[in-house]
Amino acid sequence: MARPVLLNNVEHRELRIVTARGAQFKDDVMFALTFPNEFRSVQAYYPIVFAPGKDGSFSPVALFGFRQGQNLFLENGDWQALYLPRMLERGPFMIGQAANGKVIHVDLDDPRLSRDAGERVFLDDGASSRYLQHINGVLASIDEGIEATPAFVAALLEHQLLQPFSLDIPSPDGTQGRFAGFHTINEEKLNRLDGAALGRLHERGFLGSIYMVIASLAQFRTLIDRVNRLAAAAR
Repeated sequence: MARPVLLNNVEHRELRIVTARGAQFKDDVMFALTFPNEFRSVQAYYPIVFAPGKDGSFSPVALFGFRQGQNLFLENGDWQALYLPRMLERGPFMIGQAANGKVIHVDLDDPRLSRDAGERVFLDDGASSRYLQHINGVLASIDEGIEATPAFVAALLEHQLLQPFSLDIPSPDGTQGRFAGFHTINEEKLNRLDGAALGRLHERGFLGSIYMVIASLAQFRTLIDRVNRLAAAAR
C-alpha cells in the first residue's frame, strides 16, 4: 500500500532517492502504463499493447516480459534500454490535487527513499534540486498523458481498431509458450478506413500514435531474444 504525503522542503529536506533499478525497488513488473505523448520513445525499445480493464476500458502499456513478475530489461541492477518509461522514471513521486492546483506527493513506503544515498530532492537552502526539477517535468508529462489517453482509446474503439492477439514464444529447448490477454491495432481495419476517417484521426493527432504502436510490435523480437539468451545462460 502506498502512503503518499505532500512533498515539502521542511519535513523532506534530507530526503534522497535511490535511482538504481532492481526487483528490490519494485521494478520486477511485466509492463508499465504508457501514453501517446511518449509512444515515439517507447516504441524504439518495447512493444506497446493495450491491457483490457474490467469496465471495458483499455490502457496502453509498455511490455517488459511475458508473465507477471518478469522484466527482461533488468540485469544486475541496470536497465537494459536507453529509454525508461515515465511511469517508472517518476520513482516514488505522484501528482496530487490541492485547492490551489496540482502538487507533488511522495510515497513514504517506497523502497527508494533514503537519507544517505541517491539523488537529493532539496538543496541546503530548501530549493528544488535538479533531480526534483526533472521529476517535475516527468510528472507534468504523465499528467498530460493521463488526460489525453481516454480520447485516443475512444477513437480506436469508435473505429473498431483494437483486436485481441496471441503470440507463440519459442524457447531454446524447442517448446513454445503462448502469450495472450492483450489487444493491439487491427491493421486490416485501419487500412480500410476512408480518407475522411483518417483525416479526423490525423487532425486530432492520433494517427501518428497509431503508427507508433504498430511500429513497436517489432520489439517482440527483442523480448523473445532476451528470453532465449537468459534461458541459454541459465543452462
